[in-house]
This record gives sequence, C-alpha cells and structure tokens, in this order.
Amino acid sequence: MTKKLRIDDLLNWLSGLSIMAALYLVFVYAPTEATMGDVQRIFYFHVSSAWVGFFAFFVTLIGGIAYLRGRNRDWDTLALSSVEIGITFTSMAVITGSIWAKATWNAWWPWQQEPRLVLVSILLLLYLAYLMLRSFLEGEERKARFAAVYGIVAFVSVPFTFMSIRWWQGLHPVVFEREGMHLAPTMLATFLFCLVAFTILYFTLLLHRVRLGRLEDQLIGLKERLRQGAGG
Repeated sequence: MTKKLRIDDLLNWLSGLSIMAALYLVFVYAPTEATMGDVQRIFYFHVSSAWVGFFAFFVTLIGGIAYLRGRNRDWDTLALSSVEIGITFTSMAVITGSIWAKATWNAWWPWQQEPRLVLVSILLLLYLAYLMLRSFLEGEERKARFAAVYGIVAFVSVPFTFMSIRWWQGLHPVVFEREGMHLAPTMLATFLFCLVAFTILYFTLLLHRVRLGRLEDQLIGLKERLRQGAGG
C-alpha cells in the first residue's frame, strides 16, 4: 500500500509540475508564429490532446486483446478506464481545433474542406457507443467480453483518422512528415515537452481511474454476496 501511495504522489506531482511548465513554455518561452500570431499557441494543446486520445484507444485495444486471452478483469478495467480518458482528450482536441479553425479559416467546422473533422467525429461516436454498449449489457463477464471485441474493432478508426490528412488533401496541416517537423527549435522543444506532459497526465488519470474501477468491482462482488446470502 505504501508503495502504491508513493507512485500516486510521484505521478501527481510530476503531472502537475509538467503541465505548469508546459503552460510557461507555450505562453512565454515559445515565440509568436509569424503568420497566425498568438492563436497558433493552441497547436501545442491541440496536437497533444489528440495524441493522448489516440494512445488511450490503443491501450484499450491492448486491454481488450489481453482480456480475451486470459479473462482477467483488470484488463477490462484498464480498457474501460482508457476509453473514458481517450474520449475526454479527443473531445479537447476537437474543441481546440474548432477554435483554431475559426481564427485561421474563419469557420468553426469546415468539414467539407477537411475530411479529418468528419473522421474524428465518427471516432468519437464509436467510442461513445463503447460506453453505451457496456451500459446496456447484463452480466459483468458478458459485458467485458463484448466490450473487448468492440474495442478491438473500433481501433481501426484511429489509424484511419491519423492518416486521413495524407490520403486526402485538406486544410489540416501535416505535423509529422518524413523529412521532419518544420518548426523553429524553440517551438519544437515546446511541442515535444507538451507531448510528454500530456502523456504523464494520461498515466496519472489512468492510475486513479483503474483504482476506482477495482473498487467498483469489489462493490459489485460484495452486493452479489449479500444478495446470495439473503436469498439463502
């Protein structure tokens, strides 16, 4: 228990300090972009949120495969927790992207010129349906099994969304290119630090959400034993 508390404290402090440092880098250290001005600073949060969202859904994929192989409830708890966090960060990416689009392209949602907007909306709906599926199914084992299969299949939308700006030319700029990222050194350092900071925040949230999920499982098991005892 002491070891777990130390890990919690370390992640809590590390995520808090890294996010504060990221804010300093974004608003003070990084220079103002010559063309877009200060609105370009949204880029650091927008891409970092999208990265965490995609990574979270990848963890759900791994959790689903591991659950189907061993039927260990911890993997199902991990998959569910990561979906919830992934939806949150992907929604942040959509919101920040919409603000950026309004300032840059004079439209909150230029979906006709930008296929990724449609694809990321479909992605969000797919993972919201994951949560709905779990809420409709009866039985914890059946719920976990169906959710694992769904989480594996739904992940197809993630690489499809990521690659869309390479397959179809739209308004959205390509951040990761074969020849590298066309950013000034200070901008690149800020961007990479934000990616790390948001990733640390993801693992911090995941640790707490998984622990909450285990407590929920214990509560469900206790209620079941009480119900069986009352029935006997």
